[in-house]
Formats: sequence, structure tokens, C-alpha cells
Amino acid sequence: MTTEHVKKAKHVKTQAFTDQKPGTSGLRKKVKQFQQPGYLENFVQAVFNTIAPCKGKKLVVGGDGRFYNREAIQVIIRMAVANGFSHILVGQGGILSTPAASCVIRKNQACGGIILSASHNPGGPDEDFGIKFNGENGGPAPEKLTDAIFQQTLSMEQYLSIDADDIELDQLATLQIEQCQIDIIDPVSDYADLMESMFDFSAMKSLLAKGDFRLCFDAMHAVNGPYAKEILEKRLGAPAGAVINGVPLTDFGGGHPDPNLVHAHELVDLVYGEDGFDFGAASDGDGDRNMVLGKAFYINPCDSLAILTANANLIPAYAKGIAGVARSMPTSRAVDRVAEALNIPCFETPTGWKFFGNLLDAGKITLCGEESFGTGSDHIREKDGLWAVLFWLNLIAVKKQPVSEIVRNHWMQYGRDYFTRHDYEAVDSANAHEMINQLKAKIATLSGQEFAGVKVTSADDFQYIDPVDNSKTTAQGVRIYLENGGRIVFRLSGTGTQGATLRVYLDCYQKDPALLEQETQQALGELIQVAESVAGIKQFTGRTKPDVIT
Repeated sequence: MTTEHVKKAKHVKTQAFTDQKPGTSGLRKKVKQFQQPGYLENFVQAVFNTIAPCKGKKLVVGGDGRFYNREAIQVIIRMAVANGFSHILVGQGGILSTPAASCVIRKNQACGGIILSASHNPGGPDEDFGIKFNGENGGPAPEKLTDAIFQQTLSMEQYLSIDADDIELDQLATLQIEQCQIDIIDPVSDYADLMESMFDFSAMKSLLAKGDFRLCFDAMHAVNGPYAKEILEKRLGAPAGAVINGVPLTDFGGGHPDPNLVHAHELVDLVYGEDGFDFGAASDGDGDRNMVLGKAFYINPCDSLAILTANANLIPAYAKGIAGVARSMPTSRAVDRVAEALNIPCFETPTGWKFFGNLLDAGKITLCGEESFGTGSDHIREKDGLWAVLFWLNLIAVKKQPVSEIVRNHWMQYGRDYFTRHDYEAVDSANAHEMINQLKAKIATLSGQEFAGVKVTSADDFQYIDPVDNSKTTAQGVRIYLENGGRIVFRLSGTGTQGATLRVYLDCYQKDPALLEQETQQALGELIQVAESVAGIKQFTGRTKPDVIT
């Protein structure tokens, strides 16, 4: 660390923490852990040390508005100045959705950005906080970089900062501290302009102007409220109030900002009610996930990626064709079938958006997505909730069909991949790891065995070799393939902050037109029994049923 170019920079002694290894989406812990003296500072300094030299570089900073967001931004600004950055762009009010942060990084050619979010996890003084670094392409830091950051945290003895008052975050302004220009920017405009350049806003305006098409967007008191109001209500002409829960709150209004059928219950009631809305959508804490609903009709995220891929030619930004598509490994194989029909490449990657980054940068793919309500494209390097919502609205406007008809027509053409995910949250970590370890030990002998009357055809522990840089990622989940065409994946998630989250993914293909309308859990009932038989879920988790089913 050098401070020759910053007169007032000071070295602050600190002690290393051993628990600052970033997960798939950065470092996530309880707020109280981040409030420990030096905890946030150590991680930020580790980032700056890893990307050094910082002198003369441009940095983007913002977050989802959760508790501790503002305080953390003030710390980061003082440290960034001390480390020599010459220009910092900060979202007004400390706000920047994750997709908007990626957009701003790319537009301003910044060296990267620090995004403060724990995504869909709850917020508040006793809840979760998170921090991650996105690189100059606007995407999450690759594993090589996050590993280097972690190594820095283990030997941290001091960090750099300056003595300076907090800056005013709520007014657009340009400030100067030492050598550093700090711009408080409109967090919405750049992103909204990008969306308007990609989609047919005229067609969507016409759809909404008819008055017989009703939509509701649930921002869940999270970051996308201002973005949705600007785009849906102001630019597209949706009625005032079409965006509900649109004011970001530090505790997300006491709710859980995860856009699924359980947590977005207010929205679900509106589209499934007696006089249901035609279209409903929700996004999560930092705005990168999406749930899209038709009138009394749920779109599985795996199906959503497949349908967007199949219809991309109807969207202005993709009218000339798409290079390829990618999905995370646990995501159903629905998009694979579309890619085969379109004769384009389809890549299967580990969970974590950073794995799509190399493929996007290399021009190998245009669209990508994951089963956990994330979809995106090459316009930025993050999944993008509002982008997916606008894509669907654009399709409805052009096809002049309701959501349910678009989806059912897709199933008739390609068949249906039934898919569900069973989450067992805050499971005892030792038990969860023991279950996975026992599964791994069985892999070599599973083929040919029968469980709940179904024969296993193959099994493995998924690993990935990046086709761009040949980097290898291992131990990404145990996959079991069955004779009936089904697949089961067992994986421990890296997005929680306590215990372990066991995720069990089940999918099975069905092409019989008479069997495309089954209830999902019923259609996958056989696979659910197999999963229990092969893994002993109840024994290891102590649970008789999942905490969340999506």
C-alpha cells in the first residue's frame, strides 16, 4: 500500500478475520458482523490491494438500500480516496440496483464497482448484509480474483482511510476530496435509457394504453421501485400505482425480498384473484432477479429462459439473431431443446453469474439464465430483473397473446421440462456436508441401482472447464440421471448467512400432449421419492418437508 499521492491518508491498524471468503455473490454475513471494528474495512482494503494500483482509477459504488448501506458507503468513499482513486460514481441515496451498477460501470469505463447487497436475503439490524466487487466488464469478479481477495484478508494488518466528514448522498452533485472527484449520480437514468434502446417501447405503450390489459409490478420495498416507476409508469404509461411496494426501505418493509410465490404473496393474490390481473412481476432486494406471472399462471424461470430464447428474434435488440445461450447446471434442460432447434451453442455452467461473464465477453452467448429467478443477456454482465419483465411485456405486445397461451404453445412445440427446487434452509452444516459427502462416495456405484422403483443411468459430481480460459471449477453439485428421463441435483448453496442451505433440484421431460398440464409436484412425485431414498434427506436435515418449494 502506498499513500504518496494522498496527503491526508492514514494507516489504521487492524487484525485479520478468517471468515471473509466470498461466495458465489460476494461476502454475505449478518449486519452485526459487518459492524465489527475493521470487518468491512478489511474486506474493502483487500479488494483495493488485489486490484492495485488504484491511483487514477474510476470506481462505482452503490447498493440495494438495506440497513447499513449508507454507513458502508461512507467508509468505502473515505478508503477509496485514501487508496488513490481519482473518480468515484455513487448512486443518489446510496442506491444502485445490481443491473444498474453493471450498466454504469460499463458506460463510464470504470475499473469496477463495489456493490452492497445480500440480494434476496432479508434486511434490517439483525438481518443480512453483503458486499461484492464487479470488474471492468460490469460482471462479478471471477474466482481467481475472489480467491486473491480472500488471501489478502487473511494477512490484513492495516487499511487506508482519511479523516473526512460524511458526504451528502441525497442530492445530485459533484464534490472534490483530495485528488478524487465524487459524483452523486441519478441511479436510474442510464439504466432506463439502455432499456429503451433495446425494446419496442412503442408496442408496449400501445398494449398498456388499451385499458383492458392490467399489470402490477411488486418491487417488494427493494431497490427496483424507482426503476420500475420510471420505466413502467412514466415511460410506458402504466397507471400510477401499477408499481406496488415501490419505496426502498432498509428492512424491505419487514418482508423477504425474494420474488417467488411464497414471499410475493400480495402480487400473487392480484393475479390469481377472482378478477385477476393480466400480468404480474416482482424483483428482489438488489433488482437482479425476476418472477413473471400471467393471469392465474406461473412461469417457471427455466421455462422463461427457454421461451425468451425461442422468441428473441421478436425483440429489437436481438432481431439479427443470437450467438448462443447458457444456463446454470441445476437449471432444467428446457433451453437446451430450443438451442438445438435453433442450431446455436448451449453451455452448462456452475451456479453463479460470474461463470457467464467469460462466455458473454467472448461473444459465445447472447442470453443466459438460472433457475433461481435470474435471466440476462449481453447488454450488461449481471442478471437483470426488469430487463426480463420488459422482454415478456414486449413479447405479449408483439404476439398479442396472454402469458398462458405463449407458454402452452411453447410446450406443444418443444415439450415440457417439469422442474422444482426444494430448499432446506439453516440446516446443521455438519449434517448437510456429511449427506453430500456420502452421496459423493456412492457416485461410482449408483449406475444401475434402483431407488423407489426407478433405475439410475449415471451420476457425477459436476465440474466445469471454462471454454474461454480453460479454468476448472469442481464440486459443483451431485447429479443423478434416471432411466425415466429425470434428473436430480443435490447442492449446498453459498448465499445464506447461517447454517447450510441444501437445495435439491428435480426435473423431468414430458412430450406427451396429454400430460403437459399436470401439477408440478405431482408430475415429479416419483423423483421426489427417489431423492429421499438415495440421499436420506429427512435423516440428515431433520426435516419432514422443504422450507421453500419453487
